[in-house]
Amino acid sequence: MTWIEIAPWLVRALGAYAALGVVFAVPFLVRGIERQDPGARDSGWGFRLIVLPGVVAFWPLLLRRWLA
Repeated sequence: MTWIEIAPWLVRALGAYAALGVVFAVPFLVRGIERQDPGARDSGWGFRLIVLPGVVAFWPLLLRRWLA
């Protein structure tokens, strides 16, 4: 296999990872962030929008901590 054949699969895999991250981020930013960080309890949606890219990127780690 060449890189030209592998590249579309990598793009699809990253897209699926990001899509799962967005699906995870919605309930996490509504309820889960308050359990993980008590300081975020009274934060507004501005803060939550700022941390959204990080939640999407690190969703497997945050999911594991949320479930523990």
